[in-house]
Amino acid sequence: MIGQPSSIERRSGVALWRQIADQILHSIAVGDFPENAALPPEIALAERYGVNRHTVRSAIAALVQEGVLRAEQGRGTFVLSRRRLSYPIGARTRFSEGLQGQASERHITLLASSVEPANRRVAEGLGLAKGADVIRLETRGEADGMPVSRAAGWFDARRFAGIDAAMAETGSITASLAGFGIDDYLRQSTVLSARHADAADLADLELQPGAIVLVTVAVNVTPDGQPIQFSESRFPAERIELKLSAL
Repeated sequence: MIGQPSSIERRSGVALWRQIADQILHSIAVGDFPENAALPPEIALAERYGVNRHTVRSAIAALVQEGVLRAEQGRGTFVLSRRRLSYPIGARTRFSEGLQGQASERHITLLASSVEPANRRVAEGLGLAKGADVIRLETRGEADGMPVSRAAGWFDARRFAGIDAAMAETGSITASLAGFGIDDYLRQSTVLSARHADAADLADLELQPGAIVLVTVAVNVTPDGQPIQFSESRFPAERIELKLSAL
């Protein structure tokens, strides 16, 4: 049975087909469209969402490309079985450990690094003066060959000179920090939000235009409370769910 449609914003700046795709994703998530079952016909979906069949067809094509749906000639469109990975956000958030047991291969790739003046947000997070030199690391996390995170991390350039080289060699923030005598660190704070993926996210996370990313802005500190890392991470909502625990 098809439930009541959610509102479609025709002047939101988000293409109608993308809004329909997001609505279909939501319906799959809540069980309105069960996994392995046939999707309702295009005409029924067009009526549900108050759009024409061409818009529905574009949404379905995008979800087929994203691996959410499977189209079979003469039979219809089917919902694929999809398992989102659960990524824990807690006192000790670590990429590889967080996905252990869910993906056999997990690694982080350093995409780029640079030294730049800290903006107000980064400076406050790291307890530095605005404009102080910080090292910025751009990374991508993958699980079983699938991109699942895109992150930027900032570090005090004086204290962590060479952390870019360490990251390129080890592929691990934890291992890189260990080279500077930091054997443990804690998550001091995490702020969560969601937005549409920007151009960099679309490219690096292999997403379609209009895809939603979950955003975490976090500060990591040593056990005695010294800030060592300010980060902003983006996770594709269609592949990752964030599981919060007490910090």
